[in-house]
Amino acid sequence: MTFAAAVTCVKNEGPFLLEWIAWNRCLGIEGHLFYSNDCDDGTDALLDALAGHGIVVHLPNPAEGRNYQMEALKAAAHHPLVLGAEWVWIADVDEFLNVHAGDGTLADLVATCGDPQAISLTFQFMASGGVERFEDRPVIGQFTRTHDPDCWNGETAIEVKTLVRADFPLKYFGAHRPFAKDRRLRSDPPRWTDGSGREVPDRFLAAANRRRIRKFPAKGARRFATLNHYALRSLGSYLVKNDRGDVNRENRAFDDRYWRERNDDAWEDRSILRWLPRLEAEVARLKALDGIAALHDAAVAAHRAKEERLLREWPDLAARLRAAPTIPPAELALIEEVGL
Repeated sequence: MTFAAAVTCVKNEGPFLLEWIAWNRCLGIEGHLFYSNDCDDGTDALLDALAGHGIVVHLPNPAEGRNYQMEALKAAAHHPLVLGAEWVWIADVDEFLNVHAGDGTLADLVATCGDPQAISLTFQFMASGGVERFEDRPVIGQFTRTHDPDCWNGETAIEVKTLVRADFPLKYFGAHRPFAKDRRLRSDPPRWTDGSGREVPDRFLAAANRRRIRKFPAKGARRFATLNHYALRSLGSYLVKNDRGDVNRENRAFDDRYWRERNDDAWEDRSILRWLPRLEAEVARLKALDGIAALHDAAVAAHRAKEERLLREWPDLAARLRAAPTIPPAELALIEEVGL
């Protein structure tokens, strides 16, 4: 049995794959299960090559409907890589688990949280920080501006992703949290903590309130780990993301409101940078594998070409993003309400 496996869905994430895989390997995640669909930037070719080296497992997304992620997760629950892992980490390629405990590994996080059966880690949205164009270097080194971790953020920063242990009484995987078998919830509920080792709220555990099945208050929840979410990256990469659409659901747009809700740069968090040398060394090891560096470079070239085209074709959207305030809409409304 491996210690941990990661599961994710991707579409046109080629330039960012090696960093995410390398980061997870530094955390102690030994296996990666990728589901891809409709890629035109070389993502699938790079994943196939990595699979040939035994680094990842790459499969076409099995979805027949529009909900790509949930249909992939249903299949993943029965995959040998997942069944053979002590822990399963379901996250996106723009999400980096920043462990503050011990040496920054998943094993350290698990031990510090008291070896529970699930740990839900709270998002910290990383702003674009005024970075205009894509650069082929680690995302974690480029974007350090973010929101005050315990400030307002009532509807966004309280989102979580969850690390799930093999003995969790799993009914099915959700994108943000697992769902437990009803009978076990009543008779023997799983031990489930947040990123500070505190028991998650009962209503969250039982999914008793449908509006809060994937969230709980963020205040104080990041003592031992933070989930850095690089949802925007640079302005140019955000345009490419907008053109791609949501990898997990059809007909979801990433417009200027999505940008404004997440581009709060009031705070700086550089804590993840202590692991940058370790990450860069692991990326170099992956690039040294036969054919990998060339496929990565091809994905970078495709990303840059699309960025250039979209900057020409969408000047109005680019201008709105540049001009948007870095105080999110909900906070602006609160300021207006109290007359500040």
